[in-house]
Amino acid sequence: MAYRYLFEQMVRRELRQKYKGSALGVLWYVVNPLVLMGAYYLMFGVIFPLDDIEDFPLFLMVGLVVWIFFSQSVISAAPSLLEQGALVRKARFPRLTIPGAVVTVQMVTFLLILALLGIVTVALRGTLDVALLLLPAILVCLYAFVLGFAFAVSILHAYFRDVAPILSAALLPWFFISPIFFRPESITERATYRAILEWGNPVAPFITAVRDVLYGGVVPDLAVLGYIAVAAIVALAGGRLLFERLQGELAVVV
Repeated sequence: MAYRYLFEQMVRRELRQKYKGSALGVLWYVVNPLVLMGAYYLMFGVIFPLDDIEDFPLFLMVGLVVWIFFSQSVISAAPSLLEQGALVRKARFPRLTIPGAVVTVQMVTFLLILALLGIVTVALRGTLDVALLLLPAILVCLYAFVLGFAFAVSILHAYFRDVAPILSAALLPWFFISPIFFRPESITERATYRAILEWGNPVAPFITAVRDVLYGGVVPDLAVLGYIAVAAIVALAGGRLLFERLQGELAVVV
């Protein structure tokens, strides 16, 4: 609580600084994901449709918005400590607030887009149901998971500058094996492969859970809910522990 004001200022600075001087300003945080979603829909929903799924555009968009939040958060968080190196060297404050502010900015954008998409999806799909009450809890778990991941990649990149490029390269195949364009059961009937797609990919259950309540109007399986709760706790605790263990020399390496 003592650094709440500092955290708020970092979030505001992050919002303003990236697109400072541009005509749209902070609106680019919303425009960029929307353009990206439109491009993916054109490619995989119109030109090369991958699956025969009812209301496929909505199915696709719900998965995309979750993925974009995750990927943009970790890509932006990785170099964040280096970008704020001058502040790290000059002032004493919880360094966790730097990647935390980056993820929070992405979360704000994500919530704005998800709210718009959610209204359209619920209206067209008729999924206004009690299952929607689970959405806030799912989003809290998603935020905690991404935050923990961001803590880890930001501190590792401060020491090992190859982390961000490796992460950027890894996200491309990771994207295509995530259940964004498809349902895992429609890709293969082999249980082993399907299990890898559903449970070996830590982002997949989050996509599934958000899609279940918004697109499907159903409560996710208990296994999915349990997975995202455990993943959120492990990622947040593990990322924070790693960050705190390595931050001792942070002012030197940045």
